[in-house]
Amino acid sequence: MWLFFAFGSACFAGLTAILAKIGIKNTDSNVATAVRTVVVLLFSWLMVFVTGSEGGLREISSKTILFLVLSGLATGASWLCYFHALQIGDINKVAPVDKSSIVLTMIMAFLFFGEPVRVGCMVIIGAGTFLMIEKKESDGHEEGGWKWLFYAAGSAFFASLTSILGKIGIENIDSNLGTAIRTGVVLAMAWLVVAVTGKLSEVRDIDKTSWLFLILSGFATGSSWLCYYRALQTGPASIVVPIDKLSIVPTVLFSYIVFKEKLSKKGLLGLCLIVAGTLLLLV
Repeated sequence: MWLFFAFGSACFAGLTAILAKIGIKNTDSNVATAVRTVVVLLFSWLMVFVTGSEGGLREISSKTILFLVLSGLATGASWLCYFHALQIGDINKVAPVDKSSIVLTMIMAFLFFGEPVRVGCMVIIGAGTFLMIEKKESDGHEEGGWKWLFYAAGSAFFASLTSILGKIGIENIDSNLGTAIRTGVVLAMAWLVVAVTGKLSEVRDIDKTSWLFLILSGFATGSSWLCYYRALQTGPASIVVPIDKLSIVPTVLFSYIVFKEKLSKKGLLGLCLIVAGTLLLLV
């Protein structure tokens, strides 16, 4: 079942990127992240009560709380980097850099959990990621340059930390409850960043279209997280994470359909390598 949930996570994560890209078009990325996290939190706790997992709150250890909080902080940092990168860069260029967290997670899973490292697969995935990294061309209205790459790389680093810390945090509790708790940490961090940067007033300036897509993005993220941490609870992180990152396939597909963002031949080759390296992990 963990394999089924891992692929479900990938599908919802791919949808998240597209919906979020539309939602942050006319909204500050930090404000958008804070708003959509509210939706994710409500959705997560709804699932906790639907599955009857709330009783586990009384049995949570201090170690579990610590790692869920750390995982939430890492997730918040990853999101803030990722959505800012999306705002200033093309989806099909930002996404592959973010997905480089696959390699980092595989290394960390070996160091922390003793999971076997498939070096060949890791090299193929890394090569594919490298081929997909291209400089964003500026049209005069965007920040352009390589700035998006810095934020995308930050997103990848914190995402890999999230996976390792999250796996430790949900070892002894229901995955839905663990997801809900850590989402609360992400929410607090996101709104703290909005407050510190003095952008609270921008919330009431969000237009109706942005609200709609941010809410839809939040539901997609919540669904992805519930699937992801259910898979991570019983499956090896070194395989669950790469499968989850196959969300890059629907992301690139929808970015072409919705935003007309095209991959170069080099980028397409890189995408094929990432998919091939990930699928080889299942052999």
